[in-house]
Amino acid sequence: MASQAAASAFNGNMKKALAGLKRINLEGLRWRVFDAKGQVLGRLASQISTVIQGKDKPTYAPYRDDGDICVVLNAKDVCVTGRKMTDKFYRWHTGYIGHLKERSLKDQMAKDPTEVIRKAVLRMLPRNKLRDDRDRKLRIFPDSEHPFGDRPLEPYVMPPRKVREIRPRARRAMIRAQKKAEQQEQGGNEKRKGKKREVEAELTE
Repeated sequence: MASQAAASAFNGNMKKALAGLKRINLEGLRWRVFDAKGQVLGRLASQISTVIQGKDKPTYAPYRDDGDICVVLNAKDVCVTGRKMTDKFYRWHTGYIGHLKERSLKDQMAKDPTEVIRKAVLRMLPRNKLRDDRDRKLRIFPDSEHPFGDRPLEPYVMPPRKVREIRPRARRAMIRAQKKAEQQEQGGNEKRKGKKREVEAELTE
């Protein structure tokens, strides 16, 4: 009954959301929930790839598939750094002569944001026979709705982002830029004061 209620509350593609789950042995696996809202794409994908391979467990072995089920929510709100939204491209070939296709990250986010996270995670996994089973354990949804409300979900806490200290050369350049901006502001204020005094002098004459 609980699974039917969760399924009825989910408005997405149920067939796609549940595809391949019957081929996975769910016994002993945890359901880890990742909230992609405001997270950097690469950092989020690295954490998902670690969990989906089972590298966070003391029983990890490269030839066993002991990773947990990863449910990713709010895929449409994932972030990227720099200019990757317009400069990053996905390329593929259709097989016909000259048919090299490409799509920017911005267009892919508008078309299907779940595929962005899926590609980032799959390209961090080793190319072996376990890759397809690990792909089946990855469930990505563009919004916060999902059909797994009856499962024992565990929210995954992302580690704090370590901010690297600014190098001395970059720090000196930043200080020079700040001083230059302050001097320009002061010069602009002095020019305004000078013009104001000239106007007042003309009015008094």
